[in-house]
Amino acid sequence: MHLPPPIIAKPLPYESLLAQRKPTDIDLVVIHCTELPDLATAREYGERALYDNGSGNSGHYYIDRDGSIQQYIALDRVAHHVRGINPRSIGIELVNRGRWPNWFDSNSQVMSEPYPEAQIAALVRLLEWLPQALPSLRYIAGHEQLDTALEPASDDPSRSVQRKLDPGPLFPWELVLRAIDLQRLPD
Repeated sequence: MHLPPPIIAKPLPYESLLAQRKPTDIDLVVIHCTELPDLATAREYGERALYDNGSGNSGHYYIDRDGSIQQYIALDRVAHHVRGINPRSIGIELVNRGRWPNWFDSNSQVMSEPYPEAQIAALVRLLEWLPQALPSLRYIAGHEQLDTALEPASDDPSRSVQRKLDPGPLFPWELVLRAIDLQRLPD
């Protein structure tokens, strides 16, 4: 039995507007990186109302580079973090620059910021505990596995770039998968 890691509750202002769901409907964790410079910017982005109901895009958990974990959305709410998969999944965002600030520039498609040890240790601890809170949880996937859409490059619309690359090539999948009981989601 794993104890929950220290989690700071920081609900987004629109959390109550998000659809509710049964915990038994959740079988997937999706790993993201924020592709933003810091947690404060990620919070600001998450607070933006983007949809008619007054909600926006956000993961459930955010893990900063120092390993601190904040929860923006309750597990029984459907967060907007990956197209078409939200009702069955939990979104975990790792603070990481990714391709920021030129996400769709064809010359900026390399993700070069490593994930700090403290951040990965906090992620593993969260992933060890989550199946106790959600017994139906079975799978884990990266955002890039689930959103394979292409976008016109911002510097040259005749070229295409991947819409999502996170968590990216520097994410330590082998290390994380060895430490947890979740399985990679089959393609």
